Formats: sequence, structure tokens, C-alpha cells
Amino acid sequence: MPRATKGAAKRRSSNRILKMAKGYRGGRSRLFRTASETVTRALVFAFRDRKQRKRHFRSLWIVRIGAASQQRGLTYSRFMSGLKRANVELDRKMLAELAVNDAPAFDAVVEKAKSAL
Repeated sequence: MPRATKGAAKRRSSNRILKMAKGYRGGRSRLFRTASETVTRALVFAFRDRKQRKRHFRSLWIVRIGAASQQRGLTYSRFMSGLKRANVELDRKMLAELAVNDAPAFDAVVEKAKSAL
């Protein structure tokens, strides 16, 4: 009975990992074991950071809204509370966009929030 190696299946599997490791430096792109470790680690980071990106953007939007509302005499929490009471359904992403790129529109939103308080 001949000794069975994995043959073509193993080569396909190795090539898939090495293809993913393209662009890594040194043995990380050429040696299967180090490439495999590096690719696994990279995939873990990618999975984790897709979640973290959402957190980071939300905190960035909150900082921008806070700074813009502070300039107009409201704290962030009072501003958001006023928007809730005024039934303004703009999300933080849109509010941050207004605060940065469209000051008159953001002023109008702040006035609406102030009047609801």
C-alpha cells in the first residue's frame, strides 16, 4: 500500500494561504508556516477592526457634534436631548456632516433643539 500524502489538495491549500500573504516581507510571503501564522493573525485583526471602525467613527462624529454645539452655546448632551424632544431624527453621522460642511443648516438644527428644551 503506497503512502498517501495529501498531494494536490495540500498544494491548493498552501497556495491559497501564500496568495493571501502576497506583499508580506521576507519569509512571511514565501514560507508556508510563517505565512500561515501571519495570515491567520491578519484575518483576526481584520475581523476585530471591522467592528472597531464603527466605534471609532461614532466617537469621531460625537466629538465633532460636541465641538460645534459648544460653539453655539449647548453641551452635547443637552443638544441631543433637545433633538429627541423636538423629534428630529437625524443620526450622528448626518449631524457631524452638517456641523463640518453646512453651518447654517446646523444652526437651524441647534435652534430647533434649543426651542424644544
